[in-house]
Amino acid sequence: MAHVDVDALHKQLIRFPSLSGDEGPIADYIERFVSERGVQVGRHDDNVYFWVGDGDDTLLLNTHLDVVPASSGHPHDPFDPVERDGRIYGRGSVDAKASVASMTGALLSLEGEGWRPPDGRVMVALTTHEETGGVYNGLENLRPHLPALSGAIVGEPTDLEPCVAQKGLLILNVHARGKTAHAARPHLGDNAVLKAARDIGRLESFPFGSEDPFLGSPTITVTTIEGGSARNVVPDRCTFTLDIRTTPGYSHDELFEQISSALESDVEIHSKRIVPVSTPLESRIVRACVKANPEAQPFGSPTASDWIFLHDVPTVKIGPGSSDLSHTADESIPRDELLRGVELYRNIIKAFFMEQDTR
Repeated sequence: MAHVDVDALHKQLIRFPSLSGDEGPIADYIERFVSERGVQVGRHDDNVYFWVGDGDDTLLLNTHLDVVPASSGHPHDPFDPVERDGRIYGRGSVDAKASVASMTGALLSLEGEGWRPPDGRVMVALTTHEETGGVYNGLENLRPHLPALSGAIVGEPTDLEPCVAQKGLLILNVHARGKTAHAARPHLGDNAVLKAARDIGRLESFPFGSEDPFLGSPTITVTTIEGGSARNVVPDRCTFTLDIRTTPGYSHDELFEQISSALESDVEIHSKRIVPVSTPLESRIVRACVKANPEAQPFGSPTASDWIFLHDVPTVKIGPGSSDLSHTADESIPRDELLRGVELYRNIIKAFFMEQDTR
């Protein structure tokens, strides 16, 4: 393997406090780091992408440059990487600068060996604003500038296990409407809080169909509720919020219609942007991941990622580090797992271009 000091790269990346919206300096560093090694580099805003090969059969490796703010209680300066007992500590050490370093190291080492994808191209895209969930997303903004994709890897901490399905998020606002009256004469009013309570009871046993093999059934959680205006007035309004973790068996519009028809209250969509996604086990990219690590067990994840912006591409979410440590004061990764991530990505890339798509 051509020498790429991934450990040093990873630690340098941690030194950048690249909060969402402040990725410019780390993007400058990565752009310079890759171009100095003779690899073709492109940039759109602060999204950096680079590639090897010039064929049409394109595999994308994507992960994000931004991190969440430091937590209280970090054992060290969160942006000063510290290696202790074989672990590297720091904000972003897991989520997702381990994937940034491992993907970059994998592609640069393959290029340094003179490897080229037959009739294809391997591209790494390091994008911005993944952590915010806001209107602007780096990968979404970059997609129109990328070639057509045959497959994709999203780098997130999965302990190097392949995630083949990911739940979506549908947020609904539910408005129970009634009629005010004096609380001493409740029969003259229509209590919106009671109407909301009846609807919440219906949701506890909402009938979903068959379960997804990796994600199970969708879940509905009431997360906020507010109603009434005074202690002695029958409330004429009550509003509550539903957090619905969805599966690929239902579109968000279908779920909205089913829930609306089952409730007395009025239902409106607050957000349906984070769609559920999955990739069949027989797809080329899943086969490549399994071939690269035959002991790995495909699984499903309840948490979202930038995979939603690759919903039209066969994709697997996989990367070094434990997601349990993401966004925590103890965020850290074993150094050897970081290096195993490089080898895994190398093997996935090679296996992908040895596989034939059976879709």
